[in-house]
Amino acid sequence: MPSPQALSESDRRLVAAWAADCAERVLAVFETEAPTDDRPRDAIARARAFSRGELDVAGEIGRRLVAGRAAHSVTSPAAAAAARAAAQAAGVAHMGAHALGAAAYAAKAVGLAATDSSAAVADEIAWQLEHMTAPVKAALRQLPPLGEDPAGPLGPGLLTSGILGSTIHSIQSAIGVTPVQEDRQ
Repeated sequence: MPSPQALSESDRRLVAAWAADCAERVLAVFETEAPTDDRPRDAIARARAFSRGELDVAGEIGRRLVAGRAAHSVTSPAAAAAARAAAQAAGVAHMGAHALGAAAYAAKAVGLAATDSSAAVADEIAWQLEHMTAPVKAALRQLPPLGEDPAGPLGPGLLTSGILGSTIHSIQSAIGVTPVQEDRQ
């Protein structure tokens, strides 16, 4: 049985374009530090091509980690977060939950690059929500709440803590994803 974080291929294609939009907004943060490293830009382009049906899932699964390696080639945390946003966007071909990872890393990059981190992150999340189409919202609503399913990026790990976790939680809350309440009888 596939993970509920995977989404159907058609839903992954929908959310890949939105994830690419989120990552592209912070691409300059990476490219300012590493102008000749095209791995994040290529990952965003591939996420867009996947969203249009021009690339297949199998081919993209093998390439999804390339942009993430670019995070190790820069020194600023903001540039590393921007590279990770691109890597997460590319990862949507593999698992739809990576779209929320792309948004979270983009917000982190913005926050790290800004003088007023809280305001910058809030503005970035607002932009992300405003640029989410109804079909993208519907697809993302199918994902389990952050931290409730261990079989994917929304399970225990990096995306559940700090600014990444709070960003994903904010996005999920805004689109109507609510945590399952435990029965305490």
